[in-house]
Amino acid sequence: MSKSDQSVLRQFSVMIGGLAVLTVVLIFTALAIYEHEPQETNPDQTAKVTARIAPAGAVYAGNTGRAAMQAAADAAAKAAASQVAYGGTTDGKAIFDHLCTSCHTSGVAGAPKVGDKSNWGPRIAQGLDTLVKHATDGYKGPDGNMMPAKGGNPALTDEQVKNAVHWIVDQAK
Repeated sequence: MSKSDQSVLRQFSVMIGGLAVLTVVLIFTALAIYEHEPQETNPDQTAKVTARIAPAGAVYAGNTGRAAMQAAADAAAKAAASQVAYGGTTDGKAIFDHLCTSCHTSGVAGAPKVGDKSNWGPRIAQGLDTLVKHATDGYKGPDGNMMPAKGGNPALTDEQVKNAVHWIVDQAK
């Protein structure tokens, strides 16, 4: 190896060594800066972790289980009662306008159209109690027509369904 090659090799080695030292210095400087920066905190983090690791259900036995199940059923009934449809109105026309109109004006799924006496006549002959029962519990007719329970809105009360049925029947008389 010539002297000039040895000189280039020595200069190259010094440069690589210097870059390695510079890299280590920059890494330690960055770590020092990072440690002094305030860490971002989320006040909801603890609640999120607790919710994420909470058990999905519980098992109760005996009287404790019956009491817990009854309390859960009561809470569900109370929650359902607080969510009465359409502000709790019992006006049959208002309920029809909000819900029933979508099927009973176009005849979807075999629904008799409002005011069509030929379709409503045989149904009215079955009695209002039967019509209210079909509207409340749902009905699937032999000809394939179908009425979902409470018109597909479980938040309706039985009284609201009854008043809507009465209003629809009055239109067909």
